Amino acid sequence: MLWLLLSLIAFIFQIATIMLLEFRSAPKTVAWLFILFCVPFIGFVLYYFAARDYKNRRRLRRSGSKLFREMKALLWRQSSRVEDAAGMQNPEFIHRERLFKLLTRLSESPITGCNSTLVLKDGEETFPSMLEAMEQARDHIHIQFYIFRSDMIGSRFKDVMIRKAREGVEVRLLCDGLGSLKLKKGFIKELKEAGVKFHYFLPPWIALLDKRLNYRNHRKIVVIDGRIGFMGGINIGDDYLGLYSNMGYWRDTHVRIEGDAVYFLQNTFLGDWKLACGEQVDEAGYFPKHNCGGKEQVQILASGPDQYWNAIQEMCFGATSAATRRIWITTPYFIPDDGILEALKTAAVSGVDVRIIIPYHSDNRLVHWASLSYVEDLLRTGIKFYQYAKGFVHAKVMIVDDLLATVGSANLDMRSFFSNFEMTAILFDASPIEELARQFEEDLQECRPILLETFLNRPRRQKGMELLARLLSPLL
Repeated sequence: MLWLLLSLIAFIFQIATIMLLEFRSAPKTVAWLFILFCVPFIGFVLYYFAARDYKNRRRLRRSGSKLFREMKALLWRQSSRVEDAAGMQNPEFIHRERLFKLLTRLSESPITGCNSTLVLKDGEETFPSMLEAMEQARDHIHIQFYIFRSDMIGSRFKDVMIRKAREGVEVRLLCDGLGSLKLKKGFIKELKEAGVKFHYFLPPWIALLDKRLNYRNHRKIVVIDGRIGFMGGINIGDDYLGLYSNMGYWRDTHVRIEGDAVYFLQNTFLGDWKLACGEQVDEAGYFPKHNCGGKEQVQILASGPDQYWNAIQEMCFGATSAATRRIWITTPYFIPDDGILEALKTAAVSGVDVRIIIPYHSDNRLVHWASLSYVEDLLRTGIKFYQYAKGFVHAKVMIVDDLLATVGSANLDMRSFFSNFEMTAILFDASPIEELARQFEEDLQECRPILLETFLNRPRRQKGMELLARLLSPLL
């Protein structure tokens, strides 16, 4: 009886601990309590090592703010910044002062001018563009990916990095410790022997012992000589070329940027580099002056545990709330928080054309079921869902009216909003918005619409899996 009493006390202590530490997020509390009830004690061990640690989060925030302040004067001096809504070239911002203030106050990265962008729709377009820019590097190449594979396309990137390093170009490669866990040691050794500086961002065992396993760096950044930048949803792997037979064609979106916005891609990379290995890299040469070759206005929005705001989530909420005509979203994982969920519902009921493309074939069944668990309620409000059937859609794009469009690494899910290190580019000019809208309409031709009448008749087993996945969705 004594051991039973002690076990009960310990179990109550575990419940109380989770409730006290996760009181900020009711969905996370429910998810962790569900796991605890399913696997008592083991669930608490998982929580201890994998759940967000607020002490570490505060420490990362202080580090992130300090890193930006150290470079702020230089970045502000060398970049053109839009100071008020009247300075926006997009006429739709004339009466959007509130949204403008939100965007400029959420982030330490301003809306910049003097940019030119090129939207890239898949790996077949993106990889050659990246490799060509890398071949032209004269001073440095900075590369950061969540997943970097030692396969065919990974080897092509390796060969270019090695050749440029031997030419005297400074090359840095940063990979997430969990996402790139399968990167071969021999692959890394070749890079290091050639002079490429390589580091993992939070290797799993270090992250586990330091209770930061939940902090994954999901960003995809390439910066060439501080002048050309790439960012978006594409990682380095043959699957992004459609060479995995189980996934087929891989539909993704990336963007090539030249201009002032590259300074803020660079600054984010250097901040992540310091967090990963401790090396402070702050020479002005990494932020070279350049001629204003383009007129597009772009904002680089970084979000993660090192930021005071959940900037990408706040931006999505603010933008969807401001919509008057359309909200078009493409996302591989659709697990919105309550705020985004209500904003989408309100927009649809108000007559806004809300369309959401999600995968038909998914790379993660549990996340797929969690995404589908939101569909029925949203269909009833008038939101239209489409499942991309040509292959796998991994693009992370949002188009709001003709006001703005976003391309980045962040999925429309709670992990991207609140746990991962993510990055999104907000594009304000007509040309990239029109191109993304054109691609969205093309993608619709490869989609199967989800009809409410049909969806209501889905199997009970699927409904049960959706319910289970929905309970766990804040942790996925």
